[in-house]
Amino acid sequence: MDSASLMDSATFKWVVIPFLIFFARIIDVSLGTMRIIYISRGLRFVAPLFGFFEVFIWLLAIGQIMQNLTNIVYYIAYCAGFATGNFVGIFIEDLLAIGKVVLRIIIQKDASALVDFLRSEGYGVTAINAEGVTGNVTIIFSVIDRKNLESVIGHVKKFNPKAFFSVEDVRMAREGIFPPTRNLAGFFKKWRKGK
Repeated sequence: MDSASLMDSATFKWVVIPFLIFFARIIDVSLGTMRIIYISRGLRFVAPLFGFFEVFIWLLAIGQIMQNLTNIVYYIAYCAGFATGNFVGIFIEDLLAIGKVVLRIIIQKDASALVDFLRSEGYGVTAINAEGVTGNVTIIFSVIDRKNLESVIGHVKKFNPKAFFSVEDVRMAREGIFPPTRNLAGFFKKWRKGK
């Protein structure tokens, strides 16, 4: 069977092309999600690269549909790929945990143990005494890397299970106190000093 007859076969038209459209939409929508996230985090130089490949892949997928306007399977593959791409893009963004967040914690009981713990872990912490509806409270602010958010919230719940907290994205932060990063650059720097 030559390539021309393979491309004209029913299997190719009803299975292979819809699968490729579905897969292309997953990739381009995931790239679009990442592009938007990078823009919102102020990483403007990476976002255009995502945008280029996002649109390029989209053009390939929509081109197949425009050549076969009567094939409903292509439409279903396109829509299913879009929906799945949103899910995959959000999943990837959660894995990457790009950027920083402000963690605001309001505690009714003594917060000194939590504040001391966070500071001992290298987090910059600002604690303010305030008055809430039910009495005196301590408000704790800390800007942390998103990748550390779940760990820090776990410690907050351990120290005070009934603490109220909220999280907001930070577009830019500087001059703060952050725990040392544990990445390969830091590893190699320590390794070279030891030689």
